[in-house]
Amino acid sequence: MKTETMGNLRRTDYCGGLRTGDCGREVTVCGFVQRQRDLGQLIFIDLRDRTGLLQLCFDDNTDREIFSKAFQIRSEYVLMAKGKIRERSSVNPELPTGEIELFVDELRVLSQAETPPFEILPDSGVKEDLRLKYRFLDLRRPDLQGALITRHKITKCARDYFDRQGFIDIETPMLIKSTPEGARDYLVPSRVQQGSFFALPQSPQLYKQLLMVAGFDRYFQIAKCFRDEDLRADRQPEFTQIDIEMSFVGEDEVMSVNEGFIKEVFREILDTDIPTPFPRMPYREAMDRFGSDKPDIRFGMELCDLSGILSGCEARVFRGALDAGGCVRGINVKGGAGVYTRKEIDKLIEWIKAYGAKGLAYTRITPDAVSSSFEKFLSEAETENVRRALNAETGDLLLLVADADSAVVFDSLGALRIHTAKRLDIIDENRFAFLWVTDFPLVEYDAEEQRFTAKHHPFTSPKDEDLPLLETDIAAVRAKAYDMVLNGTEIGGGSVRINDIELQNRMFDALGFERQDAENRFGFLLNAFKYGVPPHGGMAYGLDRLVMLMLKKESIRDVMAYPKVASSGELMSGAPSGVDGKQLGELGIKIASAEE
Repeated sequence: MKTETMGNLRRTDYCGGLRTGDCGREVTVCGFVQRQRDLGQLIFIDLRDRTGLLQLCFDDNTDREIFSKAFQIRSEYVLMAKGKIRERSSVNPELPTGEIELFVDELRVLSQAETPPFEILPDSGVKEDLRLKYRFLDLRRPDLQGALITRHKITKCARDYFDRQGFIDIETPMLIKSTPEGARDYLVPSRVQQGSFFALPQSPQLYKQLLMVAGFDRYFQIAKCFRDEDLRADRQPEFTQIDIEMSFVGEDEVMSVNEGFIKEVFREILDTDIPTPFPRMPYREAMDRFGSDKPDIRFGMELCDLSGILSGCEARVFRGALDAGGCVRGINVKGGAGVYTRKEIDKLIEWIKAYGAKGLAYTRITPDAVSSSFEKFLSEAETENVRRALNAETGDLLLLVADADSAVVFDSLGALRIHTAKRLDIIDENRFAFLWVTDFPLVEYDAEEQRFTAKHHPFTSPKDEDLPLLETDIAAVRAKAYDMVLNGTEIGGGSVRINDIELQNRMFDALGFERQDAENRFGFLLNAFKYGVPPHGGMAYGLDRLVMLMLKKESIRDVMAYPKVASSGELMSGAPSGVDGKQLGELGIKIASAEE
């Protein structure tokens, strides 16, 4: 079959936008062939573009040359078809265009196609690696196209909303100075200044703060960011932020503006009203109640501190953890005794070890009997007090974790809480539960570097009332930091920044920076601070995560056009790849051998 050109024919309509009101109209549509059905004297072609499907019809009244051409059409051919819209004799109620068809009087085959490695269908069930290798085909699937169109609508909504709020969209550089503190930078060698490197930005943090110094008191950007870190379902080495910064504000003003954005975007995109203001929960409370700094508050099953009850018990697993300064906490999986068998509990014991727990104590209360891994080591009073504290009833499964490191208890029980809730199907998947987590610790201890590092970044302001502890007990200092959490996932975070050069230097000192090191890394920021800095704060959303959660997708790879896999590779193009010796020579770079 000969491939044709468009000639003077041009598209007048998209396939998915036509309805019965268009009957009698002459239209021209373009797209890919979903399928061709040959019924002898009748041929149907389902033509697909990004708006939907339209049935093309060829029958006894069709020009024989056009009919013969339609007979040869195969899936994924690219067509242009002109004709009149008419009502279908057999309605397809599953299609928005199911009441009409296009009777074709002119057909052009713009491109032929080989048989694709998988059928272009929503939720095709094809292995992800194959889909990513042929991403250009995968992107033809209606569900993936719909996700990217929704992503576009969200970014448009963001631009419109923040523009109305007085924010100015300003681009910041992609090639910047490396200021490593936290995740690893992606480095870009300079050809002109050999031996020197740019870094790709992990965020526009310093540049947006400098914009506040420059007097642009409300900044906004859809910003591309890069972090060289291990990947998970909601992480990518390159990702997109909705990034904002504001001057002359505190935490309340930043939160209020961003609650307004979320309310608007959910109304515009999902026709869902999100109640505001969002509830707020201090970090310490979130950890105590949910074992997580991003708690899913759509269900209960809160952690219960059993340390006081078990402080004098004889059970070595509990006593040892408590004597070492740790804690014992538990959750009550309501109705869990009827769901988890002993064999499944054993699997939970192995599963939870991935979160650092050395084991899992349990009590399973059924109508027939009670089985427990620890109650035989407790007195009757201790057993009764544990059950009472956990509000235990017949049918419940009590799960306890003890450890000398309280963080292990929180991490493991927090994860177990989510795991068991999904198993029991008690999470309302149709609910959007927003929460602000506030008052984060200013720092966290890095065992590898054997020093405290900034939990968010070193420009986050400490709480005013905690400033006296900065040099004496930095671990107790809280930050003017806040995260927006949706259904157990952090979708955005930010802080009020330090705007006083003396406090910024105190912060660097407290984090163990030598003054010269701080100057080498951040001297351009410190220099700017000499010339007047408004109080300022801001936050950034993970756009990919936000889209993923709004559309209830399992991975951000389902809402990105060309995502990376766990190895940071891009399967379609084969990136990253080697480069030739000439390119390396121009950069003054030599690849060391494994022996070197």
